[in-house]
Amino acid sequence: MSQSKHAEARELMYSGALLFFSHGQQNSAADLSMLVLESLEKAEVEVADELLAGKVGAGSGWGTILSRDLTCRHVLSGEREVSKALLWAAWLRVPLLVPAALGDAPEPEPENLAKVFSLMDPNSPERVAFVSRALKWSSGGSGKLGHPRLHQLLALTLWKEQNYCESRYHFLHSADGEGCANMLVEYSTSRGFRSEVDMFVAQAVLQFLCLKNKSSASVVFTTYTQKHPSIEDGPPFVEPLLNFIWFLLLAVDGGKLTVFTVLCEQYQPSLRRDPMYNEYLDRIGQLFFGVPPKQTSSYGGLLGNLLSSLMGSSEQEEGEESPSDGSPIELD
Repeated sequence: MSQSKHAEARELMYSGALLFFSHGQQNSAADLSMLVLESLEKAEVEVADELLAGKVGAGSGWGTILSRDLTCRHVLSGEREVSKALLWAAWLRVPLLVPAALGDAPEPEPENLAKVFSLMDPNSPERVAFVSRALKWSSGGSGKLGHPRLHQLLALTLWKEQNYCESRYHFLHSADGEGCANMLVEYSTSRGFRSEVDMFVAQAVLQFLCLKNKSSASVVFTTYTQKHPSIEDGPPFVEPLLNFIWFLLLAVDGGKLTVFTVLCEQYQPSLRRDPMYNEYLDRIGQLFFGVPPKQTSSYGGLLGNLLSSLMGSSEQEEGEESPSDGSPIELD
């Protein structure tokens, strides 16, 4: 099947999926959505922003209405995916949008995958399967945990659904520190205790640093502390943990091990509030301050699983990778 035929089929299937969603046909819409991903995989389409978050609308090449007579059947005859879309549309006896000029059909634009995700039932197993497969495709076989832009779009959708834990996970794998901070402010004010305002952002900063994303770590800290209604202007801050994070970000820029060591020692009372903090700091010490890894082969038990979920494994084979769409850490 040629690249142009794949593109035409994806356009048709995506439009069909939206149609089924609009009529409450979740299962049929999910089937078509998975076929869109299958086409992307088979055609070896490169990941681009427009494949993750574009918009179908005026001027996009869509316009011809195909009703039950299926007038363009001869154009794409023999293609299993398209045949299913056409048959389902005929069964529902509703019109189906097809490209106005099939020869010039545009690629399904990047919002398409995120749009489909947003329309799926949040509690459906199909949604879990879809996001896992979409992230795997968007990684481009690199062994990473998915394209940052797709993670950002998923995070925004989950934030709107007030699914803060999963939204946080996807923000961590995006490059949107500001969006993550705004979500955390809402999460903290609506679900957290006043005594935990510093812990929400501390966890996010430490996790961003474990992922070697220093810029997002700085942005999320600055934005969160400026916008949270319960945090007084700083630095310095009233909360010792916020002062620790502020000093840590400065120390990361300097890269001096002695500063990092003294900082961790002086703030141990605050760091003992969450047993994961020192685990994160061990990793941060290795990444930014040249601290040698521990002699043990790996972190064990639950903590090791949480860190593995957060950071992934660079040695993991492609066939073994299964990106999680849940949060790696739960706040107590």
